[in-house]
Amino acid sequence: MSKKGKNDNASKIRDIGREALHRFVERFMVPPGSAIQLTRDYDPASTYGFDKPENLDEFMRNSIAFISEYADRLYAENAQSLLVILQALDAAGKDSAIDHVMSGLNPAHTQVHSFKAPSAEELDHDYLWRCVKALPERGRIGIFNRSYYEEVLVVRVHPEFLNAQRLPPHTLGKRLWQQRFEEINNFERYLVNQGTHVLKIYLNVSKEEQRRRQLERIDRPEKNWKFNPNDVKERAFWDDYMAAYDDVFKHTSTPHAPWYVIPADKKWFTRIAAAAIIANKLVEMNPQFPVVSGPQRETMLKLREVLVAQAEGQAAEVEALTDKRRGKKNKAQ
Repeated sequence: MSKKGKNDNASKIRDIGREALHRFVERFMVPPGSAIQLTRDYDPASTYGFDKPENLDEFMRNSIAFISEYADRLYAENAQSLLVILQALDAAGKDSAIDHVMSGLNPAHTQVHSFKAPSAEELDHDYLWRCVKALPERGRIGIFNRSYYEEVLVVRVHPEFLNAQRLPPHTLGKRLWQQRFEEINNFERYLVNQGTHVLKIYLNVSKEEQRRRQLERIDRPEKNWKFNPNDVKERAFWDDYMAAYDDVFKHTSTPHAPWYVIPADKKWFTRIAAAAIIANKLVEMNPQFPVVSGPQRETMLKLREVLVAQAEGQAAEVEALTDKRRGKKNKAQ
């Protein structure tokens, strides 16, 4: 897409208005300090009264163009960065959301990191270490597909995983999870203070929709590669994961880094909501293209004259060469 086309599409989204965008996004935010229950308070199949747009592809292109415009500003400004954390249970559509929402952005402006089970080297460090190494540089958008929140989710559901971390015995008491919540909150506050904004999104898929998608991975050969037998075994711990997420939202949805819960049973709505949340955050950050100083502008204008003169000189050379060729041709005749 041309730069002009991207700007035209971005203007269509801008016409919706910042207030309308904020109102749409606000419904997904977990109010800081609130005690919520995913199964009671958030419907994975909801679209909040919105119908699937007939022009969904065009709508997403416009949304991506809008995000891309702000990503260009962020990169040029080189003062802030945005960390987007995506958490979800298996088959909720994290990879799909990343593909559809971030596909149109300049690769130089974005970084995507997927965190699997920790390696031996990672287990030799603190649980934040591997994520700290992958934080986005100034001017960039970093996306974490899973994150340090696994340490208060999957590790909490499977506390036997703590054995491999070889933690000091006095840290393994009843306060372990509360301690980690405090550490994560302090870490995120530190990041925000340093200019790295933290945006946390949970893709809320229902147990039934997860079952359907896992069956699809078995029944469709082109999706067999996505199937992991362990994902089916983990379904036995569904209630434990729901309780763990409830506690995470209660203790780590903060004013400086709130959580957003997006319905994930309908992928089209998940993508629209994710794009809107990211766009709204970038609008809040309000990155700006740098403004050059007076002396810098004077230098630029002088160099512009040089470039224009070079073009005029080249045109004169071309004209002289053309006249010369015409003279030779006339002489030959």
